[in-house]
Formats: sequence, C-alpha cells, structure tokens
Amino acid sequence: MYEAVHARPDGRSTVARFAQTAADYGFEGVVVRNHSDARADYDATRIRDEYGIDVVEGVEIRADNRQQASGSVGNYRTSETIVAIHGGGNVLNRFAAEQSKVDVLAHPMADDGDVNHVLVKAAIENGVRIEFALGGVLRKSGGRRVRIIQSLRKLREIVDHYDAPYVVSADPKSHLELRAPRELKAVGEQIGFSEAFIEAGLAEWGRLAEHNRHVQSESFIEPGVQRGRYEEES
Repeated sequence: MYEAVHARPDGRSTVARFAQTAADYGFEGVVVRNHSDARADYDATRIRDEYGIDVVEGVEIRADNRQQASGSVGNYRTSETIVAIHGGGNVLNRFAAEQSKVDVLAHPMADDGDVNHVLVKAAIENGVRIEFALGGVLRKSGGRRVRIIQSLRKLREIVDHYDAPYVVSADPKSHLELRAPRELKAVGEQIGFSEAFIEAGLAEWGRLAEHNRHVQSESFIEPGVQRGRYEEES
C-alpha cells in the first residue's frame, strides 16, 4: 500500500522524513504529489535505498482554468510518474476526467465540487482514478467534518455503481499527519467504508506507479504502435 504526500515546500516535512515514517508504518511506498507551484527537491533513488521504501515522483497540478491545466499536463506527463489534477471545481473535475494523460482527479468534492455519472463514465473511459481524500475526516471537526463525510459517501455510491477506478489518501502535509494503513481502515469503517475498499484505494497508487513506469521505460513499445503512450502522433 502507498500514501500520497505533500512534502516541503508544499508541506512541512521533507520527502526523506515522510519516507522514514511511512516505512515504519508499513507502507510499501510514498507518492510525492506536491502542487505544481511548490516542487520538492529530493533524490528518490537515495531515499529508496536508505529507507527501503518506494518513492514515486509525481505532481498535483493546480490550475485556474482548462487551458492552463492542459499546458501543465503536457509539460509534466513525460517527466513525472504520476500526474494528478487538483480538482473540486466542476470545470477542472470534468477536464481531468476527460484526459487520458491524467492519472488522478484529486479532491473532486472540495470547494463544492461534484461528481456525476457523466464525469465518472469519462474517468472510466480514460483510466482516471478518482480520489477519496480522508484528510478532512481526520483533521476537521463539527459541521465541516460532517459535510465532508456526506460528500465521501455520495462519491462512493457513484464510484461503486459504475465500478470506477479510485485511490485513497489521507493527503498528509507533515509526517505527523501520516496514518498507518490499519488506522485508515479503521477511520474508513467509522464512516461506512469497508476495510477492503480502503486497502484497494491505497494499493492503487502502487499499481498505477508500476504501470506508468513500464509505459515510460525506454524498452516499452505499445503493441502495433511505434511510439510511447504519452507521445502525440505527428
């Protein structure tokens, strides 16, 4: 299972500190998902070797509109293993779901965002994972927490109905916000999610990273096509 983190300067802990804590908690890997305007400086290979945990290079694109998001996806797709879009607004949610070069639609229910059957069908067609972000459940209280739980349950209903791909994350910005897989499963059960659902969502980050690394490897040739998955045809 993997966790997707925001490291310094996007968060408060270094990638190495995240990796050390995640390894202690039993994770197999961490995805560094810093926002595109707060990139982290780290040596993924050195950290993997030191702490015995996979470190996946990623980005969470934060954009004001579709055009800006599209340009950023093009810039990062060939250099980052996992490319996510910071969603929430309906425009960016729809954009992310319709892009085969996007891996994850992050925070789809934030800022009064919504996910409907049209968006979910587009996500399925393009292989875009929809994120269940548990950070608000863990770190908010009162009415705000109640609304977040309601949004997550609504999201689960439509994802379950269409069997859409998804990931799960506590979205930590500090190693102190990391929670072990067993804790995340317990939190999920408290709000009506099965242990299997949470475990599958945490594991999906790792499966996605493995797939994308294979696609991006120099030896990969798509059957019948003499170009990589993310290259545009001339």
